[in-house]
Amino acid sequence: MVTDEQVRLLRQKRMKGKSQESAAAAAGMSVRTARKWESAGALPSATKTPRGWRTRSDPFDGVWDEEVVPLLVRDEDRILQATTLIELLEGRHPGRFGPGQVRTLQRRMRDWRALQGPDREVYFEQVHPPGREAQIDFTHATELGVRIGGTTFEHLLFEWVLSLSGWRFVCLAYGETFEALVDGLQGALWELGGVPEIVRSDNLSAATHELKRSGGRALNDRFSAVLAHYGLRSTRIHPGRSHENGVVEQAHYRLKSALAQALVIRGSCDFETVVAYEAFVQETVARLNGSSLARLAEERPHLRPLPSSRVPAYTVYSVKVRKWSTVRVSNKTYSVPSRLRGHTVEVRQYANEIEVVYQGTVVERMPRLRGGREHRIDYRHVIWSLVRKPGAFARYRYREELFPTPVFREAYDALVRFRGERADVDYVRTLHLAASTLECTVEQALSALLGERLPFDYVMIRERAAPTKPKVPQLSTPSAPDLRVFDALLAEGVR
Repeated sequence: MVTDEQVRLLRQKRMKGKSQESAAAAAGMSVRTARKWESAGALPSATKTPRGWRTRSDPFDGVWDEEVVPLLVRDEDRILQATTLIELLEGRHPGRFGPGQVRTLQRRMRDWRALQGPDREVYFEQVHPPGREAQIDFTHATELGVRIGGTTFEHLLFEWVLSLSGWRFVCLAYGETFEALVDGLQGALWELGGVPEIVRSDNLSAATHELKRSGGRALNDRFSAVLAHYGLRSTRIHPGRSHENGVVEQAHYRLKSALAQALVIRGSCDFETVVAYEAFVQETVARLNGSSLARLAEERPHLRPLPSSRVPAYTVYSVKVRKWSTVRVSNKTYSVPSRLRGHTVEVRQYANEIEVVYQGTVVERMPRLRGGREHRIDYRHVIWSLVRKPGAFARYRYREELFPTPVFREAYDALVRFRGERADVDYVRTLHLAASTLECTVEQALSALLGERLPFDYVMIRERAAPTKPKVPQLSTPSAPDLRVFDALLAEGVR
């Protein structure tokens, strides 16, 4: 059967002066067929006469109107599938229906729904004025299979997209927190170098709070203050209707698709550090932004100027250090240096880290806890007291936090086998040694002793890990310099 495309190609070749044989060969038809179609006229599709009769008996005769149509009328959301209806009909009429009728039923259902089915939801194409709107959202990216140091990297990506040009800003995040939201928003604005009129998002819990009376959601005070600082207006989608944020949702799909393909080309999903992975993400984002730079140039004149400074991208808590040398922040427990016990400190919670500040001085920085982990205890903060009270180690609430690496855990288990009740004392002293010297040196000593598979105790650990004291050279200098030597040099210079 000759297609419209073949006929068009045939006629184009003939108009360019090709012979009938050459034109027919290019169009993929015989010379006789080319002779029939080379003259101007209707295309093959316009010469077909619709067939109004059946060539075989209707397999759904007697059941379509009586059994299938009532179900389709009831199915306003178009949930029913042909395979389900075939199974239903086979159960009611054994031996009459089977998988061979699925395609026929699919076509019948498609045509009935197009002609007599319920109305479908219509989506309205939007016009985006330049510089008016940006859309923001988080997307889970663990599915990419990225590994940092051999361990699966659980993370999200924050994405900002200008609705007209499609220019995007992307950064890593570890949770949909207020700090991560503000960090991503400000990062996008300052890299863009201007401020649009509107930022559109879904109902992020970091930015909104629930209205108990109306059942809706409104911006919380903290995020409202950030938007007011930049002169931004917020619009939000209806709950459960992600298509209303379609620009950034489509951007998520394209970004993760591009990252997945780039990982295949790279040949590995393993990265040594988070910094290396983040550089990989930014390279991919830069390639995606390459096609939007021309339209971005149209948007820039319509952006408003940035304010003079950023909003602090952290939340401040004023807490008192408890007698356990810990503070509670956002329902998480962190240890701090014991010298702060009893003092009130300022804790700054960033998207990815915690800062402890006392009297304007930052005394500690540590990674922010995320996910199901509820506490972070640094043995260096408590070991100076624990070494004086080693009996507290056995039932210490956060004892598992006092194994900084798997080697230390394995060493403790070995001490329990070799030393019995003295294992806790030896292990606490080992931690004290690691805190007062170098943890890596003590870990190497423990690895060596474990490799020998012989009994050992704290004394042997200390002998292996004791750092070599550097020899300080003794310098002897005269009590007073002899200035006559310097005068002689000056005299030589004058000559």
